[in-house]
Amino acid sequence: MRTFTPHELALCDGRDGRPSCVACDGTVYDVGESFLWRRGRHTAEHEAGRDLTEELAGARHGAAPERFRVLAKPCCAPNAPP
Repeated sequence: MRTFTPHELALCDGRDGRPSCVACDGTVYDVGESFLWRRGRHTAEHEAGRDLTEELAGARHGAAPERFRVLAKPCCAPNAPP
């Protein structure tokens, strides 16, 4: 399984046809197939292309990205070039 750099994750923002991916607890998930993540945004609260570990810990639904396909584990490589 590959490792995403922070820059690579940022490019998965769901805009302009790019994939929608999020990181949570060191794992990158593909959230693009969910209608709740249209255009890289989830209920105007969360944005794709970012590490949402802290945001999801406080979300009313909890951190539940486990139902999505795993793309990388762990994210993000320390000291990886941008």
